[in-house]
Amino acid sequence: MQNRSESKADQAGRSLLEGWNSPPNLVTYARIALVVVFIVLDVMAGPWGQSDISLRWAAAILFIVAASTDKLDGWMARRYNQVTELGKLMDPIADKLLICSALIIASIHGEFWWWATALFLLREIGITLMRFLVIDEGGSVIAASQAGKYKTLFECVGLAMLMVPLFDQWAPYASVCQAVILLALVLCLYSGGEYLVSFFNARKRSSVPASESKR
Repeated sequence: MQNRSESKADQAGRSLLEGWNSPPNLVTYARIALVVVFIVLDVMAGPWGQSDISLRWAAAILFIVAASTDKLDGWMARRYNQVTELGKLMDPIADKLLICSALIIASIHGEFWWWATALFLLREIGITLMRFLVIDEGGSVIAASQAGKYKTLFECVGLAMLMVPLFDQWAPYASVCQAVILLALVLCLYSGGEYLVSFFNARKRSSVPASESKR
């Protein structure tokens, strides 16, 4: 029994690493590297870009570029039939690193509410841990749902708008940015609930003995 479980884990590990160096995955790695540069620029720019407005513009542009390339690696993977388990795992993680870092810095700078950022982080960390649990048990990575994709879209749009150093001069603009991000929060919690249902349904099915499932 132990040998079978170890073999299953080994197979899951090999399946996860297959195609690790494919072009779509290389784009994903580049997006993660851009997140590090973005964090440095955004922190150095200070709240509303008051420390250095040029760094704030650079951070905003870099955020938009990093968020936009999300579609590039996904398109490449489908176009050239290079969809991999690693890609399905790392692609949403790259999104989460970019968005969560932007939310945390915005909250530190006093540009966004901490309670909303905490809810985003709670959902994203929980879903990521469950993704790894699925892999550890030998299952396939569960891809993002449609609601999750809309969530990411509204997060990126709202945060990009928030980062552009214009809103401190026009208060209604900041309110619109925050409203867009709050809409993303609603979709974030909804898609998180969808993932939980799929996760527990999958575990329930896997716990049913093969002889019973055939009845």
